[in-house]
Amino acid sequence: MADIVIWSIAFFSILGIILRPFKLPEAVWAISGALLLVLVRLITLSEGISGLVKGMDVYLFLTGMMLLAETAREEKLFDWLAIQATRFSKGSSSRLFLLIYLVGIVVTAFLSNDATAVVLTPAVAAAVKAAKVDKPLPYLLICAFIANAASFVLPISNPANLVIYGNQLPSLLQWLPQYFLPSVVAIVVTFFVLRFTQRKKLLQKIETNMAVSPLSTGGKTALAGIGVTAGILLTASALNIPLGLPTAVSGILTSAIVITRARKNPWTIVKGVSWSVLPLVAGLFVLVEALNKTGVIQLLSAALRQSTEHSVAKTAWVGSAAVALAGNLVNNLPAGLIAGNVLQAAHSPEIIKSAVLIGVDLGPNLSVTGSLATILWLVALRREGLEVSAWNFLKLGSVIMTIALFFTIAALWL
Repeated sequence: MADIVIWSIAFFSILGIILRPFKLPEAVWAISGALLLVLVRLITLSEGISGLVKGMDVYLFLTGMMLLAETAREEKLFDWLAIQATRFSKGSSSRLFLLIYLVGIVVTAFLSNDATAVVLTPAVAAAVKAAKVDKPLPYLLICAFIANAASFVLPISNPANLVIYGNQLPSLLQWLPQYFLPSVVAIVVTFFVLRFTQRKKLLQKIETNMAVSPLSTGGKTALAGIGVTAGILLTASALNIPLGLPTAVSGILTSAIVITRARKNPWTIVKGVSWSVLPLVAGLFVLVEALNKTGVIQLLSAALRQSTEHSVAKTAWVGSAAVALAGNLVNNLPAGLIAGNVLQAAHSPEIIKSAVLIGVDLGPNLSVTGSLATILWLVALRREGLEVSAWNFLKLGSVIMTIALFFTIAALWL
């Protein structure tokens, strides 16, 4: 009975995160579920704290990345990049599509997929508005799809990468040979399929005579800070050092330098950060800690070991597809947390870990509820007065994600 209640609380908490009843923030539902588990003594307070502590590296990573992203957004860095891309398009909608896609790859790879959703989406919206584009949606869709397609270029590209591997995150020198080719395949296939589906809407004129303000001193400082942070994180990854603390320190220092040089009120940056992401992730860690008590991790680990003994290749394909689907049903962060625990308990070979991570990262391109980045993208769209229905996204995502996932997993075997 206790196991059933735990699963019920976890289910309704995740459902609340996805549907947001009464328009309450996602974090409310995650924290409510976690607190309820402790209050009714389905897990002890020490077990709840243990779950919270397991996410410490992720919290630090997110804090640093969100501060960096918000500092860059406040200094109009991404607006400047988007307008530059529009000018370089020289009136070609196809060239503009490619340039925005390339910017999306860079932002995702070095600032994480959530940053792409939060800061690049409004920047692209502003750029296409300035360019007097009649149908802006194809360009805005880029921000959603590249945020997931490029999220395993580097270990820092997606917080889900940290939860899949836990304390066993590969160093950069291990990561690049393992994920470079699959990342290229995911990015390229996603581009061509998305471009093909939007080909008719891209037959439109682009205004290129736009007033372009020079990048501010704060914007240049933010750009330099991002570059330095990327270098620090790549070094930390190469040395197999946990990424959370270096990311947090880099983000705080960059923000402090920009604020000091621009003589701005620190509150301007602080209030713009989506801090609710942290309690949301913390609540999910506690929920997964409770699910561990039900024996589901042990059950799935046993099934995974048995399947691996029978066929590693089949297990990799099925595991990737299964976790991709599960991520869209319950959001990829809790799915990734569970999958990470299962993989570590089963001592799975690297090829299966890689296939599962790709399923967790790329799978969310199927639906609007697949990842936190896509949910944040929808919020950014609403602020711009635009709407994308869940059904329309699913129709598009079912084509783009399925094809990209197939070719990306195939690339693992090369």
